[in-house]
Amino acid sequence: MVTLAGITLYDYQLDALNRMHNGCILCGGVGSGKSRTALAYYYVKNGGEIGTGQYIPMNDINLQNLIIITTARKRDTCEWETELSPFLLSTRRDCNLYNNYVVVDSWNNIHKYAGQKGAFFIFDEQRVVGKGTWVNNFLKIAKHNEWIMLSATPGDTWMDYIPVFIANGFYKNRTEFNSQHVIFSRWSKYPKVDRYVNIGRLMRLRERILVDMDFNRKTISHHEYIKCDYDRATYMEIMKRRWNICKNEPIKDAAELCGLLRKLVNLDPSRFEALIEIMELHPRVIIFYNYDYELDALIEVCSAEDIPFAQWNGHKHQEIPEGRYWAYLVQYNAGAEGWNCVKTDTIVFFSQSYSYKIMVQAAGRIDRLNTPYKDLYYYHLKSNSSIDNAIYGTLKRKKTFNERKFIGGDYD
Repeated sequence: MVTLAGITLYDYQLDALNRMHNGCILCGGVGSGKSRTALAYYYVKNGGEIGTGQYIPMNDINLQNLIIITTARKRDTCEWETELSPFLLSTRRDCNLYNNYVVVDSWNNIHKYAGQKGAFFIFDEQRVVGKGTWVNNFLKIAKHNEWIMLSATPGDTWMDYIPVFIANGFYKNRTEFNSQHVIFSRWSKYPKVDRYVNIGRLMRLRERILVDMDFNRKTISHHEYIKCDYDRATYMEIMKRRWNICKNEPIKDAAELCGLLRKLVNLDPSRFEALIEIMELHPRVIIFYNYDYELDALIEVCSAEDIPFAQWNGHKHQEIPEGRYWAYLVQYNAGAEGWNCVKTDTIVFFSQSYSYKIMVQAAGRIDRLNTPYKDLYYYHLKSNSSIDNAIYGTLKRKKTFNERKFIGGDYD
């Protein structure tokens, strides 16, 4: 462990730091300290030194401006401000030691920096996938600035790497990449990849830009899948008749059908019975859920069982409760990232998210470097219904669940 400006770098972080370069992706699991390592890279490349036992200031002459593009949640919770302070950097000019400026902003505002030149960018989380506005602005920024990217899951397919490959100068554009590596299906109505060619080169290029953090966690994760029941007769009736029993009208589309099936499954009494048993075993739990109707039911259970609770969702941003026992009710989209908790060793996934990446982020809320727990417990409440099984199968393949494919019968 190396001391750096009042903070510590673990050996695996120092090893990654020594291998980092412009245009790389620092790849480490949730809680591995990617933010700190990224700032250490900026600090060292601008004249700071590690291992001296004291803070060595950076060269303030022509010091690069630092622009961090992150999620809106991380920006709003000022998580990066905490990481910046040991380096004597701040988004506040009166608190920043240097004459440069530091900006922390969200991906939604990346267009504001498309004309920036000569700065240093840290892109927090891989968001440059596809052909949208974020990708276009990222490529403009990469052309005139130094940059690195941080990600726990850098890419699922070779297509995900195209923007980063172009930004590194490996290909002129997407067309050149496709002509060299992609064979499209001849019979598909839309562009669909049939297979990739010259994969050896793709693997070498990926190896050049990925800087893996060799992070050996001290924690041991225990994932338990708790079998819950569901109303099979009503479930089959909905599937067969395509009738919304809540609104008493025909179901319009795949999203409505899947939503109705999930509501039937998620509100089954057996799921709440399983939850109560878990809370009897673990007095402090974080509970992740998807829908408002789940929140209403969870609040009702906590109130009936006299369990103190707090919420983090689109409606309320309450702090984690204090005390010997409590429940923290967190909606996936609102609270899967940007906060940490070392007060408990237990997360309950009351219902499954459609997204593998969100599930990984959510699990990482308690798997932190400074957690006092060695064993971490993750309880997945799941029925044997076709929709729960399809979502589970998708997550197991590290993909995102597609409602249309489920309704079309493409899932096993």
